[in-house]
Amino acid sequence: MTTKTPSFKKSMLRLNEIVGALEKNDLELEEAIALFEEGLSLVQTCDGQLKNFENKVASLLESYQEDANHE
Repeated sequence: MTTKTPSFKKSMLRLNEIVGALEKNDLELEEAIALFEEGLSLVQTCDGQLKNFENKVASLLESYQEDANHE
């Protein structure tokens, strides 16, 4: 079974929901810890996606510059 990684936008929306819920400070400790743990996982996912996006942009810029130098 493969788990599909949620889109960056969906992850960020969920993170905002989690932060909002935790800021209200009216959760049971167990629920707050579960949300915090989910949030940390989403942060790791988003960080990985951002690094992939950065690498792709850097690669595209490098290819563009190489093409421009050959003209």
